[in-house]
Amino acid sequence: MAIPQWFWDAVEAPRHDDAVEVDDADVTYTRWEGPAGAPGLLLVHGMNAHRRWWDFIAPQLAEQFQVAALDLAGMGDADDRYDYSAELWAESLVAVADAAGLPPNTLIVGHSFGGRIGLEAAARHGSRFAGLLLVDAGVRDPAEAVDQSGPRVGGRPVLYPDAETAQQRFRLQPPQSCEHEFLLTYIAKHSVMAIDGGYAFKFDTDMPEVMTGVDRDRAEANLRALTLPLGLIYGEDSELFSKNTLGYMESVRPFTVPPVGLAKAQHHLFLDQPLAFIAALRELAPALLAAA
Repeated sequence: MAIPQWFWDAVEAPRHDDAVEVDDADVTYTRWEGPAGAPGLLLVHGMNAHRRWWDFIAPQLAEQFQVAALDLAGMGDADDRYDYSAELWAESLVAVADAAGLPPNTLIVGHSFGGRIGLEAAARHGSRFAGLLLVDAGVRDPAEAVDQSGPRVGGRPVLYPDAETAQQRFRLQPPQSCEHEFLLTYIAKHSVMAIDGGYAFKFDTDMPEVMTGVDRDRAEANLRALTLPLGLIYGEDSELFSKNTLGYMESVRPFTVPPVGLAKAQHHLFLDQPLAFIAALRELAPALLAAA
């Protein structure tokens, strides 16, 4: 498959990379300049991911919004911590929004684990943001069984002899197919770092053992406490976001605007359907901001 021109236009668009200190740790972020006076979007990645996942999405949104994306501590180019908490991750969203100059009418856009941190930030710091858009993220129906058979991350990082070998070992979690190989190649390239003894992926392997405040019950409490406008984009073929979850969330805290399901999209929906995702976000974000 030929790599489409929209991809090259996006990843080669002007950007500003910087960092802000949050509780003695540097949190890295990227900002894409939008129209003067435009509302803001703060993009938050999922577990063991990083801000570069948004490189081919954010510049297209910057035609309409001021846009920033951050690395959560312990992931990407942000510093590691001795311990991690939902509170500190939420504080990093506020710090980046301020450092990047995003206006008060800024919408948090959180994918997967980033949606859970977005919930924490929106519930704790509602006066700083104007709404929350979850991306294949939410609060699972407690009656729904949880599959615990998947791979666990922990212990020493796996070392690879060179960057190319490490990139070839990149896999999506949860596992899924993706026909846009060029997107996976791009993300894999930016997911690897040189460390003593070789190359490894850019996340702290100790994080699952030392993080707190990210459990399902905490997320539901935040959902119930949320006063900001709430929206959702999900993959209709997602293994992590079911119709039961959608119905349960509606019963706990109704969405401000109708949720949008993307056809032929799994959990990593903006890899499966990048242009459809951008179109959906462009439609939902103004409606959520108007309701603030």
